[in-house]
Amino acid sequence: MAFELPKLDYEKTALAPIMSEKTLDLHHGKHHQTYITNLNKFISGSEMAKMSLEEIILNSSKDKSKTVIFNNASQHWNHILFWKCMKPKGGGKMPPKLETKIKKDFGSLENFKKEFIQAGITQFGSGWCWLSLNNEKLVVSKTPNAENPLIKDMKPLLGCDVWEHSYYVDYQSRRPEYLENFFEKLINWEFVDSNLD
Repeated sequence: MAFELPKLDYEKTALAPIMSEKTLDLHHGKHHQTYITNLNKFISGSEMAKMSLEEIILNSSKDKSKTVIFNNASQHWNHILFWKCMKPKGGGKMPPKLETKIKKDFGSLENFKKEFIQAGITQFGSGWCWLSLNNEKLVVSKTPNAENPLIKDMKPLLGCDVWEHSYYVDYQSRRPEYLENFFEKLINWEFVDSNLD
């Protein structure tokens, strides 16, 4: 089964000015598509061609000889989640179930926001920051390059891309500003809440 680039749930102009049409053209249309093209090429004719994306990620993460497959498969999965985690006029109030769970596990919404943004700021070089379920507890983490919490037996609910191509066109080197705007104006909290189930 060949993997394909997912269609966005919104127009490429819909997240501007927080995330510009130019950024989405480059990020979705070029970077994400390249991961998919490479993944399809690397697994063609192998046993992995019959696996789900999650199975490919977990299988290749344990085998150093499959690093190139892991990187492209994981980046494809990460971006599928990333696009869903955003919506036009996002941010704002969370659904009650998610808000209650975050307050329980982080002490307050402000603590969670601070921890999430700090994870993104302090991820050295390329990578991601995450909100995940670790057993029944919500945790914030950061991962380098293509890695994601799936390989640590956690369930990612929210992911933010902190590779430079996700923000450099709009923010240059101002990663903290990008993360603040992502949190306050882009996150699709209804989608994040649905991932709790």
